[in-house]
Parts: sequence; structure tokens; C-alpha cells
Amino acid sequence: MRTYAIGDIHGQLEGLKAAHAQIAADRARTGDSESPVIHLGDYLDRGPDSSGVVQYIMDGIKAGEPWQAILGNHDLFLLNFLDHETIHSKHIPPELTWLNPRLGGNVALASYGVTAVDGEPLGPILEETRAKVPADHIQFFRDLPLYIERDGMVFVHAGIRPGVPLAEQTMDDLLEIRPGFLDDGTDHGALIVHGHTAVVEATHYGNRVDLDTGAGYGAPITAAVFEDGVCEVLTDTGRKPINRAPVPTSVPVPEDYKKNVRDKKK
Repeated sequence: MRTYAIGDIHGQLEGLKAAHAQIAADRARTGDSESPVIHLGDYLDRGPDSSGVVQYIMDGIKAGEPWQAILGNHDLFLLNFLDHETIHSKHIPPELTWLNPRLGGNVALASYGVTAVDGEPLGPILEETRAKVPADHIQFFRDLPLYIERDGMVFVHAGIRPGVPLAEQTMDDLLEIRPGFLDDGTDHGALIVHGHTAVVEATHYGNRVDLDTGAGYGAPITAAVFEDGVCEVLTDTGRKPINRAPVPTSVPVPEDYKKNVRDKKK
């Protein structure tokens, strides 16, 4: 079976359309119109058109495209703001909030016409968010699964907790895990396909594949195809072998990943 997957998007609508164009070209070459396209989460934040990204995916699904989507941690930030009136998370430094430009929630809300300045009172921002973010967009996020199993693979936003049955994984780990997963070489019984942690190029580590290539920092979005046990990256000229690397022995802090991606752009 063939499966397509797209890494983190972060409000980059034109990049998402480019990734889908690469998939469309691959479909044309193979005569395939039915294999699913799985989006790995983080539709919101940092990029200029979060609302457009969500609408684009929703429109494709409504039109009958074989598209699927899973929840990302940045998408959960919006739900937590709406449901719990919080812009803080234990996974980000305490001096930061979701509305800080480094996280990009302010930019996501701006794409919906909401003025959100970090440090200003939350009440008016929350009221405007509830008024301007369409109800079907909010429901879209509420309905997203945390992972998708297919053909010996698990598609998930951040990863899994090694040694824990899939049905017993916590949302916290599925959306946020880094140490304990990225530096673990365990055979998970399935290939884990994930995003969340930005890498310079899509990389296969033996037991997992990371497809987050830094769209949150302005780098291109990556689309990949999985077929007959082989993973390849899609480009404007066709497929290319995915980069292979050993499992890292330690996990750099997120700022190091960001720097690597930014340096690659130069």
C-alpha cells in the first residue's frame, strides 16, 4: 500500500499547496487517486495564514479528497485557550506564552482577524477569538485523532513513549515528547512517522521518520511517500531517497533545531 504524509505546516498555506502539488504529480505518474494523505499536525502559528491552512484542508476533505489529519501541540494551544483561558504550557519556558511571537499564536489569531498582543489582558482577546474563529474550524480541531495506524506505521505528531502500548499513550507524549523518544533506538513494532521536532531535511532514523523540516521558521514543507517498506521524499522533479541517520545519543534543545533550520535557509 502507498501512503503520503506531510510534515508540520504552521500557517504556510503556499507551502502546503506546493506539497500537495508534488503529491498530485506523483499520483499522475503512478495512476493513484486513492492513497491517503496524512497531515502530521501543527496547522497553526508563526506562518502568515493559519486560517487559510485550516480551510484548505477542510475544503479538500469535504470535496472527497483522501486526506486525513492529526492533532498537533500548536493546534491544542488554541483549544486550551478557548476551553481553559490559558496561554501557558509546561512544555514552554515560563516566561513565554502562546501569544508570544516565538510561539506564534498571535500571528495565528491575526489570520482570523483577532488582535492579540502578548502581555495585554486576556479577556478581550478571548472574547474576540470566540467571536471570530469559525465554529467549524474549532470543531475540526476537536475531532482530530491523536494518531493514525496504517500498514505497519504509526503517524503521530511528536512521537510515542517507548514501551507503552499505543492505546495507553498519553496525549502529552503523543503531542510533545522529545527526550526519551528521539534518542531511543527501540524497535517500536511499527515505524513511527512524526513531526514536531524540526530537522534540516526529512530523516529516517531506523525506527522513526521525522518530516518536520522547519515550516515554522520559514523553511519548505516536506511531503513524503511510503510504499512497500520504502520511504521517499517528494520534490518538484519526482521522488528522492530520504536522508538516513543513526539515532542521536542526546536530544538538543529546540533552539538548536531552530538554528540548524535557519542556517540551512541562508
